[in-house]
Amino acid sequence: MKKIIYSITPFTTTDYKDSLACIAWFNSCNMRCRYCYNPEIVNSKSGLYTVEDLYAFLKKRVGLLDAVVLSGGEATSYDLKEVCEYITNLGFKIKLDTNGSNPKQLKKLLEEFLLDYVAIDFKATKEKFKDITKSNYYNNFIESLKILENSDIEYEVRTTLHEDLLTENDINEMQTVLIENGYNKEYYIQNFLATENLSNLKSSEKHFDTSKLTNNLNIVWRN
Repeated sequence: MKKIIYSITPFTTTDYKDSLACIAWFNSCNMRCRYCYNPEIVNSKSGLYTVEDLYAFLKKRVGLLDAVVLSGGEATSYDLKEVCEYITNLGFKIKLDTNGSNPKQLKKLLEEFLLDYVAIDFKATKEKFKDITKSNYYNNFIESLKILENSDIEYEVRTTLHEDLLTENDINEMQTVLIENGYNKEYYIQNFLATENLSNLKSSEKHFDTSKLTNNLNIVWRN
């Protein structure tokens, strides 16, 4: 059986709001975001665990954990239907972290009520998307956003901010795109942290002026 899970974080109180959860980090990704904090996962061709290993771990956590976070890498690079069914049948809630590149699978999982929460990453404006992510999945992201907005699931949109990559005008443009697609919840912006990353980015010397933001959405800053 293929080892598609890079690692398992056995316990977290911060990755699923109001829930005790574990994280399954799925191997590899179809984007190469310049600020990515998980280069070892993105570039790895094999993980440490099979889905059966994950199931065995979860069976021992029934009654101890509330939820499972499917993250990566990009979890939707794999067919998650059976994985989600198994996890659901054990009684756990499921949160999916995704870059939105696989709207077809996202729609399928939502239609079958196999997800409880989704965090989707809004990487960049349409103009900067390819440069920042090294991919052409902007339209896929928009389609995934629309699917989420037309569903009943609780979800959030988040963006990682590196001042050399995104400006105040970019964030304002991204707010507009979200609003045009029906999004009116909190917009989470995560400040870049100068740790190991895919492009060896350092902290920017530029000052990000929050007073220039339109704040058409309720922006919530993380870290």
